[in-house]
Amino acid sequence: MTRILLTIFLSLTFLCIQAQTEKVQSESIADCEGAINVFKSGNYSLQFTGKPGYVDDLLNYPSLSDISSKNIVWVSFIADADGILTLDAKINENFIQMIIFQETTSNVCVELSNGTAEIKRIYKKMDQQVVGLDSNVAGGKLYPLSLLAGQKIMIAFTTLEKTKSTVKFDFNFHSEGESQFSLKQPKILDNRKDDFTPTLTIFARDKETNTPVIGNIIIEDSKELSGLYRCSDLLLTAPRPSKVFIRCDAEGYFFQDKEVTLVATSDQQIMFNLERIGKGKSFQIEEIEFKPGTSEIMPESETKLRRLKDFMALNSDVSIEIQGHVFLIGENGFAAQKLSEGRARRVMAYLAENGINKNRMTAVGYGNTKPIYPEPKFAYEEQANRRVEILVK
Repeated sequence: MTRILLTIFLSLTFLCIQAQTEKVQSESIADCEGAINVFKSGNYSLQFTGKPGYVDDLLNYPSLSDISSKNIVWVSFIADADGILTLDAKINENFIQMIIFQETTSNVCVELSNGTAEIKRIYKKMDQQVVGLDSNVAGGKLYPLSLLAGQKIMIAFTTLEKTKSTVKFDFNFHSEGESQFSLKQPKILDNRKDDFTPTLTIFARDKETNTPVIGNIIIEDSKELSGLYRCSDLLLTAPRPSKVFIRCDAEGYFFQDKEVTLVATSDQQIMFNLERIGKGKSFQIEEIEFKPGTSEIMPESETKLRRLKDFMALNSDVSIEIQGHVFLIGENGFAAQKLSEGRARRVMAYLAENGINKNRMTAVGYGNTKPIYPEPKFAYEEQANRRVEILVK
């Protein structure tokens, strides 16, 4: 009997240890894993959630024991060139604290959980409403941070528990050669290895004016090409045939993503026509898929939802209407209407659960009353009618 009880005790102990060490995945901006990605210099604003994340990312840093992570937001940045980072973060009430971590060898969030990410800057006094990095060190300002191309940092802002204040920050990364380009001039980045291999060219253009847009082009899932490139025109040596995921972000524009099949035998061009953000404008979030006949979001759609979350977090003055649409033949019935409403509400719930103030969002279902293809003939046309659109209010 004693042996049986001991076996049960050891088993339960192992399960408890296993549960404590298992990594929790989170999309909340209050967790490192859900950090908002800042790609370029600009003015941004983030709203505190008023609650802790799912993971205490500061737990393994004894020197930070006097900083509470019960109301925290995370921002990530990868330097696309050698440069200097300056920062000015303001809050309109209470206080703000700041910690900047730098990735050492691997995933910075994993390093945080192990206590191995390097602390580069820290301001933990609870006496300032303005913190940042500046050559004029005073108050809550610390010295600017030098970064090499490819280095990644995580910035944590914390404030008083349960408050939902907005932190507005002026983010400036000063890299060589940036100032010589105006908004209407192309910034061409030629990373080709030779002049004889076919060229892959990626363009970023304003949808209305067709003028060059300087932004961040991020290529994923390619051993030869993966990386972050800042330009309007990107020239690369065509790799072997493969599928890659390309993201394009530019200040003042809706984000755009594409999955592209690359060829290696001829020149290939990929165009991103970016639309400016503005009240009354809408954009479609492609590839948000639901289980047939339900409002349950498919796991593969979460990447797109995270992109929407980042957009909302970095544009805290933007309010949106989430519009759900379904494909059903015939007149709009009760079932179609309820399903479209349920899908719009599910997207809204995802955003609210991950740190976006629900007061900035409404969810509306349109059933099958606004199809892109009124009489679809192909499967892709039917799929296009099943969609989620975002209207800026």
